[in-house]
Amino acid sequence: MRAFQGGHAQVGAPEFDTGINGRRHEDARTVRTASTNRQNCDEQQQGEAAAERVIPRLCCDLFFVSHRWSNCFLFHAIGTCIRRHRISLPPPDDDQYYTVQHFNIGIDIVFYGRKFRIYDCDSFTKNFLKKIGVKLNPPEKRPEDPYLKLRKSTLDCMEPLRPYEPFDTLRQFLNYDRKVLRFFCVWDDSASLFGDRRELVLHYFLSDDTVEIKELLPHNSGRDAMSLFLQRGRLPKFGPPGVYQPGEVTDRIVLNVYGGYSENRVTGYLLDKYQHGKLHQQFYKDTDLTIGAAINVWGRKVLLCDCDEFTKLYYKTKYGIENFTSIPCKAPPPPKIERKYPPYTGFGSEEDSLRSCIGLVPTPHRRDFKKFMEKDSYGNISNTLRFFAKLITHKCADVDRMFIISYFLSDDTMSVFEPIERNSGYTGGMFLKRIRVKRPGQEVFKSELSEYIQAEELYVGAKVNVNGYLFLLLNADEYTLNYMENNTDKFPYSNLQLALEKLKEAESKSREIKQVFAAADCNHTKRVDYNTFR
Repeated sequence: MRAFQGGHAQVGAPEFDTGINGRRHEDARTVRTASTNRQNCDEQQQGEAAAERVIPRLCCDLFFVSHRWSNCFLFHAIGTCIRRHRISLPPPDDDQYYTVQHFNIGIDIVFYGRKFRIYDCDSFTKNFLKKIGVKLNPPEKRPEDPYLKLRKSTLDCMEPLRPYEPFDTLRQFLNYDRKVLRFFCVWDDSASLFGDRRELVLHYFLSDDTVEIKELLPHNSGRDAMSLFLQRGRLPKFGPPGVYQPGEVTDRIVLNVYGGYSENRVTGYLLDKYQHGKLHQQFYKDTDLTIGAAINVWGRKVLLCDCDEFTKLYYKTKYGIENFTSIPCKAPPPPKIERKYPPYTGFGSEEDSLRSCIGLVPTPHRRDFKKFMEKDSYGNISNTLRFFAKLITHKCADVDRMFIISYFLSDDTMSVFEPIERNSGYTGGMFLKRIRVKRPGQEVFKSELSEYIQAEELYVGAKVNVNGYLFLLLNADEYTLNYMENNTDKFPYSNLQLALEKLKEAESKSREIKQVFAAADCNHTKRVDYNTFR
């Protein structure tokens, strides 16, 4: 129950404190002044003493009902004023004790000579008294304390002379310590000379409303790796505000008090209640930071693009914000510029000439080392395709010349060798050393690399142009034929199934083909000589 206390203390009351923290109320609430007027001092003390005669004090009564502590009472104010025990009724019924039927709202009760007024109770007490049949009176309004009223009026009179402005930052620090909002933002400085887009991370500390900004530097950006882009501090909205002298930006305005030339002059400092001449600055708060907002960071326009999960949860819980659509921070990729190289000059190989255009220090062309190791000759595996060819020409002297064309799979090079034939009029030997052979019909002096003859272009019956000499491939060795048959995906003319399907498609000529084979096989052996078959 809630009650008010009034009256004076009774001598001999058991364990009763007469004031807050063991002090008397008269000592704690007396206003002491330094006035030299004795009469005004006495009048002020008499007025305060009159106000102290009847002081309603807010109390809380707890009545315990149990098997062991039945009909016991505990009294609470600021601390325990009466310990828990059974309290007797006032005289002449002091041989009896208080019970639960003695309590109700709107009545006066006396504990050890002190009168208490019960004006309200809690919900549990109301339910309990209704269950045992006690009809409760309606709750009353708490009476006003005349001392607190006098004290408030005194402080109001003193406020213009000595204003006090409290700055309660401890509560905010205790509630939001180690809680930081993190935003991912970008500063687009591409409009200025040598400027570009800078990716930043903004930290907003909820404990003291300060801002810290760090920069995310990509690799090889050319910028020095600084720890902070903006040092932690309060960020003004309208910056840069200028350079102020020391003492211009303060929380309070102090006035110098001059007492004149009198003997008892008083000099000192007073706080200016009206704060004349104070510089008012607006700083960024958590309500100003949203995704898509552009903030002013000391003259730099920074766009907030995204935030982390804790920041989203904070704004959703405190402000009810649901939309957290992020804005892409990455700059669009620049258009790819096609590099144009100068044409081939004719000195050296095309690859070496191109390497001199790529870097200041030319480096040799890198060969396909993996292909070289896989296709290089080792043991009985040569990885070299050999074809027998003859020269296609209108010169009668060169019609019967035979050549051996070798194709090396390790580096796609070719060599041509002419066998020595006695009394032919030709010495024979190496006709073309081992080099890569270009395809015919290409421009010599051009910027692009030339195309070379590949192994797929060589098969029996093909015509190959080697540096202006046209060769007809007549035959191949056994290794070359087996290699082409094992790699039919690259050499489709060596695919036996494809040849049979082609013969089946020509049904109209099947009778003629049978007659030709029958005429070639006079002995009916069902075999045809290779040269005859060709």
